[in-house]
Amino acid sequence: MNGILVVNKYLGYTSRDVVNIVSKSLNTKKIGHTGTLDPMASGVLVLCVGSALKLCEMLTNHDKEYIAGITLGIETDTLDMEGTVLSTEIVDISKERIIEVVNSFKGSYMQEVPKYSAVKVNGKKLYEYARNNIDVKLPSKMVEIYSINIIDDIEYKEGKVFFKIKTKVSKGTYIRSLVRDIGNKLGVPAVMNSLVRNTLGQFNIKDSYTIDDIKNGNYKLISILESLPNMKRVIVDDDMAFKIRNGVMLEPFFEGDRAFIIDKNNNLIAIYENKDEKARVYKMFV
Repeated sequence: MNGILVVNKYLGYTSRDVVNIVSKSLNTKKIGHTGTLDPMASGVLVLCVGSALKLCEMLTNHDKEYIAGITLGIETDTLDMEGTVLSTEIVDISKERIIEVVNSFKGSYMQEVPKYSAVKVNGKKLYEYARNNIDVKLPSKMVEIYSINIIDDIEYKEGKVFFKIKTKVSKGTYIRSLVRDIGNKLGVPAVMNSLVRNTLGQFNIKDSYTIDDIKNGNYKLISILESLPNMKRVIVDDDMAFKIRNGVMLEPFFEGDRAFIIDKNNNLIAIYENKDEKARVYKMFV
């Protein structure tokens, strides 16, 4: 069993919980996920099964689209409603100003990662420092916000403001941090109160399966070739196929960075990449 399975993750489950459940349902231990979703988040979780595990890194590099709920007027240590409340305040900001600030985040900016994250500093994950109350300088990185806009109405209730955004972002963007930064620009604390991942690359929540679907056998794996539809496919003759199956470094024989190499019987052999003026193995599937 080899391929990609797109799961609509339930609230309350960790990504590892989903892997364990699906592993049992599919009766295979060769399974892993791309792009972790926190327990408070739902939506697209892409699982790689069998030899498709070799694609995990490539699939994690895709852009993602989210719908996030935001509360203005609350600050927590985790930047979401799961954490400890550090402060609250009454918020009185116009809808026009909120819309202006949210729209201003379209583009690239340096984003500081959350202290409750798996990013490593000096070989240790940030959440390990946080749980032990150890202060550490949080790293920042450039992220890209391809699109961002407010959806539904902005609601004012008991001194707080509630609204939702839909945003498409680059790999490595933390939505919790984006919410914090929106609050900072408005001059008030802000937390994420909900999160749904709509897409990861080409994979869409519309085409996903729930855990119940999978348990009942109501699912379909996406083939390795279908999972990267924009990658070049090169069909080779028997002689070339023999060399590639043995991992031989070759003179470049295709254009572009990488390509699926397929034999005359339509069997996937490998992904080769052009590097340092040679064509060489990137991933082997035989």
